[in-house]
Amino acid sequence: MAKTRYIFVTGGVLSSLGKGIAAASIGNILESYGFHIRFLKLDPYLNVDPGTMSPFQHGEVFVTDDGAETDLDLGHYERFTTTLASQKSNWTAGRIYEKVIQKERRGDYLGKTVQVIPHVTDEIKAAVFEVGKNADAVLVEIGGTVGDIESLPFLEAIRQIGLETDEEQVLYIHLTLVPFVKTAGELKTKPTQHSVKALQEIGIQPDILLCRTETPLPAEIKKKIALFANLREEAVVSAVDVDMIYEIPLIYKKEGLGAIILKKLKLRGRKDDSQAWGNWIRRAKGLSAEVRIAIIGKYVRHSDAYKSLYEALFHAGVANRVRVILERIDSDSLAGGDLSGQFRGVHAILVPGGFGIRGIEGMIRAAEFARVHGIPYFGICLGMQVCTIEFARNVLGLRDAHSAEFDPHSSQRVFLKLHELKNVDTLGHNMRLGAYSCILKKNSLAFRVYQEEKISERHRHRFEFNPEFEYMLENKGMRVSGKNPERNLVEIVELADHPWFLGCQFHPEFKSRPLQPHPLFVSFVGCAKRGRA
Repeated sequence: MAKTRYIFVTGGVLSSLGKGIAAASIGNILESYGFHIRFLKLDPYLNVDPGTMSPFQHGEVFVTDDGAETDLDLGHYERFTTTLASQKSNWTAGRIYEKVIQKERRGDYLGKTVQVIPHVTDEIKAAVFEVGKNADAVLVEIGGTVGDIESLPFLEAIRQIGLETDEEQVLYIHLTLVPFVKTAGELKTKPTQHSVKALQEIGIQPDILLCRTETPLPAEIKKKIALFANLREEAVVSAVDVDMIYEIPLIYKKEGLGAIILKKLKLRGRKDDSQAWGNWIRRAKGLSAEVRIAIIGKYVRHSDAYKSLYEALFHAGVANRVRVILERIDSDSLAGGDLSGQFRGVHAILVPGGFGIRGIEGMIRAAEFARVHGIPYFGICLGMQVCTIEFARNVLGLRDAHSAEFDPHSSQRVFLKLHELKNVDTLGHNMRLGAYSCILKKNSLAFRVYQEEKISERHRHRFEFNPEFEYMLENKGMRVSGKNPERNLVEIVELADHPWFLGCQFHPEFKSRPLQPHPLFVSFVGCAKRGRA
């Protein structure tokens, strides 16, 4: 079997340069050449995973089929390629140190002094080699910025991998910044020089530089950077700003990045299958018609908090040949007053997931507005809960209806904690995470959308629909159209006498990709398009 190649992506100068997009784009290029790839995100923070971190600070938590709560960059990896991320695809410093300490407590180190080198770095290397099994290449993104104290063990580990493997097995790619200083009227290479020097001091010589820049780098700038970075000019690649992130693989390939990678890793591309991706890009850039969709969320002020959701709507817009314009509305702002002004010109309403009571009443009012005025409504996770509570209050007349999450003392708890339901105590968790199956009723909107009876979707929630209310809801027109067969848990509710009204307990946005847009989003955006004035 051919040896696995390891491509390490690091970043310098400042954060948020786009290492995740860069790694995903390189993966896209390698897949277009016919290689089987895997991804690994190494995050330097001490949290075990992002599951308990605030969306305002860290952005969304991406969930894999096997239930890992991971960094949002794993969503980029999946959307840009055909790979599926897993528990093995995201390791944090906290998770690494936790494993080391567990081994120390068991006596696995036989009384030795436990140190960063070799014990912590050995665990990092083990994570890299594990994810690389049976893959042609592994893209490993190191979180943070070179120079951060937290990332030093990870950089030391990937330095050691370079020594322990054959020369053609390892490639170091460094993402840096070449800013244009308006007052000087020129591009400045000094930040890149310092960033490369910091990496070299750690013992890593980058093989390729991806230089973030507003415009392509002139030849003389590339030559200067190459000289100071100890590289050939061909290894200095312009990573220019783009209007749409999905263009980046094609831009990188045009810059010659794919050819450089193949040359340095001594690989021979089996094909160049990027035509479908290019066709999709051209279609996405040629959209003229628009639909306006209101996102009623708790974290709309943070652009990354609903990253996968926004991308799924974009994919669905391209599939429907419309540009989706997002109206981000903080749910707190809908708690009182007339909503007609807020939703003027809106073609559809979507309420996404979230935790905690803040903004819940505004979401409930948004669901009511959509139901009463015949506006397409899509409720995801928490959005399913609020539309069900709204229906129970305003149609069934259960004025005290609520979720146990927000009012544990309510006499009409439409949603309960997982362990409060019958026959679920053996699950052993207080949260449903990862992929669960769902059986759809054949005469339902959900079945018409999916065109199959059994589906699988990813979950991340603690509260479940209380089955005591199922008959009452269905008797008044809100039907349960999807259930998990193993535990008989409600997955989907919908209204039959409405243009498009559906709530799902799962997160379909995690499975949407440009070339494979999620059917629920495609149908939802399609209905919004048909309903434009």
